[in-house]
Amino acid sequence: MRGRARSIVVDAASGSGVPFGRAAGIVLVLIALAILLSLGTWQVQRLHWKEGLLAAITERRAAPPVDLAAIEAMAKAGEDVDYRTMRVTGTYLNDKERHFFATYEGRTGYYVYTPLQLADGRFLLVNRGFVPFERKEAETRKQGQLSGAQTVTGLARVKLTEKPSWVVPDNDVAKNIFYWKDLDVMASSVGLNAAEVVPFFVDADTTPNSGGLPIGGVTQLDLPNNHLQYALTWYGLAAALVAVSGVFILRRKR
Repeated sequence: MRGRARSIVVDAASGSGVPFGRAAGIVLVLIALAILLSLGTWQVQRLHWKEGLLAAITERRAAPPVDLAAIEAMAKAGEDVDYRTMRVTGTYLNDKERHFFATYEGRTGYYVYTPLQLADGRFLLVNRGFVPFERKEAETRKQGQLSGAQTVTGLARVKLTEKPSWVVPDNDVAKNIFYWKDLDVMASSVGLNAAEVVPFFVDADTTPNSGGLPIGGVTQLDLPNNHLQYALTWYGLAAALVAVSGVFILRRKR
């Protein structure tokens, strides 16, 4: 009687249908498949988001320039002002320019950020463009040190709130070499009151400067869009998992 009871328990445990080990394997395959499909779908959603963002930026860059007040109103309303075309008038404080380490068309040098004093007394940091490494000092490009009221047309650029990556070096304020665009430190390092500084930059357009330097129009749009490739990878892995599992099941049935 005990032997018969033990036999019934063993049969129930193994099941008259799918063995426990095979059932567990099927569950694991289904979980893995769900994860792979979810990752693929997430990348498709990211693809649509990135394409929309790139389209919006292209539209902003092609739009007619608006004045500073319009850009500030957009920012106050919570709109994204990055890459919006704008025009502003003021006077450059050439003795307070800051230098951002950069490359341009294969050459090493700096982007020159110069405070532009506005009619209301505030300051706006303008990326005037690129100068070669050996022309970092303003004395070597005096013709480009514009005086008097200047009208600048360019792209509004939002400021960074932190260093973009741990691999980026810390800014060397003492040597006036910035490796990331810390607007607050750029401004404070030349004695500007933070309350009087417009909280975004402007990248000047390609309008030539006297003497040829700085070279404007250096704004880079570096937004990689590899989401389709990633989506195909995840969906491909899901398809491979289904194929391998199907082959395994067919072999087990033989």
